[in-house]
Amino acid sequence: MLVARAVSLPLKNNAGIPMSKTLLLPTYVLLFFTAVLHSAENTLPKKNFNPTALEDLIAGFITENNLPGASVAVAHHGKVVFAAGFGYAELPDEKNGNRGVPAAPDSLYRIASISKPITSIAIMQLVEKKKLSLSDKVTDIIKFDPFLEGDAKPDQRWKQITIAQLLSHTGGFDRAKSFDPMFKSVQIAKAFNKPSPASKEDVIRYMMGRQLDFNPGERFAYSNLGFCLLGRVIEKISNQSYNDYVAENIFKPLGIDEIKPGKSLASHRQANEVVYYPPTPSKANSVFPPYEPVDTAYGTHDHESLDAVGGWIASARALVKLASSLDDDALVRVLGKEATKVMFSKADGKPPLDKDGKPAPTFYALGWNVRPVENSSNANTWHNGALSGTSTLLVRRHDGYTWAVLFNGSKPSGKDKPTSPSGAIDPLMHKAVDEADKPIPVQQAFKSSKFRLLRQFHD
Repeated sequence: MLVARAVSLPLKNNAGIPMSKTLLLPTYVLLFFTAVLHSAENTLPKKNFNPTALEDLIAGFITENNLPGASVAVAHHGKVVFAAGFGYAELPDEKNGNRGVPAAPDSLYRIASISKPITSIAIMQLVEKKKLSLSDKVTDIIKFDPFLEGDAKPDQRWKQITIAQLLSHTGGFDRAKSFDPMFKSVQIAKAFNKPSPASKEDVIRYMMGRQLDFNPGERFAYSNLGFCLLGRVIEKISNQSYNDYVAENIFKPLGIDEIKPGKSLASHRQANEVVYYPPTPSKANSVFPPYEPVDTAYGTHDHESLDAVGGWIASARALVKLASSLDDDALVRVLGKEATKVMFSKADGKPPLDKDGKPAPTFYALGWNVRPVENSSNANTWHNGALSGTSTLLVRRHDGYTWAVLFNGSKPSGKDKPTSPSGAIDPLMHKAVDEADKPIPVQQAFKSSKFRLLRQFHD
């Protein structure tokens, strides 16, 4: 049974000042619309789902941290038990008649690096079909010529980089030591004497003409370039564009139509896509002609070039559907169980160790973060993402729960040690899902079937 709910929230920042005034806007009622599928209406045996804790958490979180809006979805063993939009997909302004657009379950957000698990699934499909091996060398597949400046010579270590190393961020690229080329489009295009933005091929050729930051396989260093390379591997092996391959082989079999390629410019924003609000409104030069100042979330990086790195937009409910397809008991799969197991394993097969050589509680597998459950063969797997104006989280928990939380703001959040919104909400979501897992009192179950105002707001 789909249940509509609404809540009006006080728009206040951490200083206690009403958020609407901070934004120089009138005070508006903030609504969220929730679709809750109760256990009585689905096939989950002996399971109840009480959404109150989740509703209170997210509604309070975006208010306390002065975030525009969020969409959340929770699934249990593949069944969506909660899907909601909170706050605004688009804040009130003159463009929308000062009414604002509420965030909804089907709102689309830039998911940023949650795109990496999608790319990993695509690579593992090709491995499963024996069209590719994790030990294959990337330069044996992508035969681009290095772009050499001056008297530079190719780094022969490029020939050692494997598919597994790219998936596990151990390929030899360290943006902390050099830079992240995915966000250096103008610089790279200038080197080629071409107009910005630089093509994906030129980005790769430019980096192939530079020295690696460390020996491949030597250590972990998060790398967007590695996943750009993986996108080109998928294109070479499949003879399709990256976007087309993923849509045809992952989204279509799962019946997902709420994950789409994102666009750079505000004028190309898709239907149901939210507006992105960086922590501090500002402008910078666009990487697109005529290279004029634009809002930092729209055109200061080439979003299309991020495809396999962080280019998708998605609804929260589509992401939990995708992630649930990896469960052992999934009814529809796009990746076999054995290939899934490999994807959630450490690339070198060695036990994960921290910097002191002690057992590590978490590790990065092939496109996913993994936290093994103590004294069990189970694990929690997850990924988050961040771009200017967006912060995202996708979690698969060992007990069959999967959730996605997507924000259209990237303001540092949390009380003690502010971090990204996705980082701050992560531990809170575990607690809220645990609370929601408790049986629903009979009297509350009757109330939840009606449209109700959860909280009244008085400015």
